[in-house]
Amino acid sequence: MATLKIGPLAVDPPVVLAPMAGVTNAAFRTLCREYGAGLYVSEMVSARALVEANASTLRKASFGADEDIRSLQLYGVNPYYVGEAVRRVVEQEGVSHVDLNMGCPSPKVTRHGGGAALPVHTKLLASIVRAAVQAAGSVPVTVKMRKGVDDQTLTFLQAGRAAADEGAAAVALHARTAEQLYSGRADWPAIAELKQALPDVPVLGNGDIWLGSDAVRMQQETGCDGVVVGRGCLGRPWLFRDLVDAFAGRPVQPPPTLGGVADAMRRHARLLAEHFEDEAFGVRDFRKHVGWYLTGYPAGGQRRRAMAMAGSLAELDGLLDELDRDAVLPPELDGAPRGHTHGPKLPTLPHGWRESADDPRPPGAEADAWTSGG
Repeated sequence: MATLKIGPLAVDPPVVLAPMAGVTNAAFRTLCREYGAGLYVSEMVSARALVEANASTLRKASFGADEDIRSLQLYGVNPYYVGEAVRRVVEQEGVSHVDLNMGCPSPKVTRHGGGAALPVHTKLLASIVRAAVQAAGSVPVTVKMRKGVDDQTLTFLQAGRAAADEGAAAVALHARTAEQLYSGRADWPAIAELKQALPDVPVLGNGDIWLGSDAVRMQQETGCDGVVVGRGCLGRPWLFRDLVDAFAGRPVQPPPTLGGVADAMRRHARLLAEHFEDEAFGVRDFRKHVGWYLTGYPAGGQRRRAMAMAGSLAELDGLLDELDRDAVLPPELDGAPRGHTHGPKLPTLPHGWRESADDPRPPGAEADAWTSGG
């Protein structure tokens, strides 16, 4: 299997962690990296908030001591702020890869023309990519997008070509529309179509990779150069171990016993406590992961609820000690979906957004004021 090349970066296996709000912080990236190699991208951060030194945004954009390759995802709708943010993170933070979010389906993003709404305005998209590439210098800039707003407004081919023409080092496609959100099945043939349209630019496929074998199958069916993994690794950081084995042609190991899951949960909670430099806050942040880790395992509803309310590492440890370490995951539940499954839902766009598709101007100032994840 050929190594994925993103500018000067060699990614082997050809696996990229998808940015996920409130999940892919430095602690989670460290945990996943302990299971296998890949390119591990930060949570999405606002370019404008970064330029204005918003404290919450700066924390999201922080990196661990173990991160030799620093990969950051930026959200922005104004070329000036995107370019300035890229320049700062490259020069001041030593970032080695910048990904531009043009696929977030959250209404609080799309209603301002950002995320999955942005590719409707191809000229604006092009100017944003151009500003980022010029500011990044030798650091590669990539773009992550969806198929389009809905089935009536598909943008991925035109947007992919525009990004490539402006110097994007790779284009990633989540093969769903914004309207779909996370429902239904990802349209893998759309990934193949994009790859055929961009033969000279790496194309990454995203959507419905729950097992290591799914990633290999996606590459075989679509011809994509690599895969982006999101919800499939929620509560399953060992998926990256499975991806290493699958791409190497080795048999994938069985899922861990419940004892192995408990060990991963302890490690994750401690990494979060260290990351936030606050045990109580780290444990509270870990609570949302409990259900994902225990999906399919016989852990007991009462114990799950108690773990999701734990207030200290000691309390969490005590509850984990009560689990049956020898319990196994039923085979039919291996690769069960995790995370968001909601949708479809009509997308929220700025007034007249589709009709003004040729307008190269960025939306109003409130569009980039948004600073949280999506």
